[in-house]
Amino acid sequence: MSKKTTNFSASDFGRENKAPEENTFYFGAQNYKWMLIGLVFILVGFLLMMGPDANTVDGKLNPNVWNDDVFSIRRIRIAPLFIVIGFAIEVYAILKRKK
Repeated sequence: MSKKTTNFSASDFGRENKAPEENTFYFGAQNYKWMLIGLVFILVGFLLMMGPDANTVDGKLNPNVWNDDVFSIRRIRIAPLFIVIGFAIEVYAILKRKK
């Protein structure tokens, strides 16, 4: 039996498979574009959710009056949908690989 010996030194460790350091950023231009699109969706969703509260009529607080606009389709359905879509786009932008 022949005994195979290899000589290693500390200076040689990790030198062979060194990755090129030309582009070390994980995010590319496409990632930032998708993140901006997601941020716009979230912002539009919050803007659609804005409006007077339940006791405000014609810009004045009146505790004796109820404003039914609090339960409008825009504020209950559409605005939260835009926000959820925006967060889904943000997750996609973070997980998308750069080409």
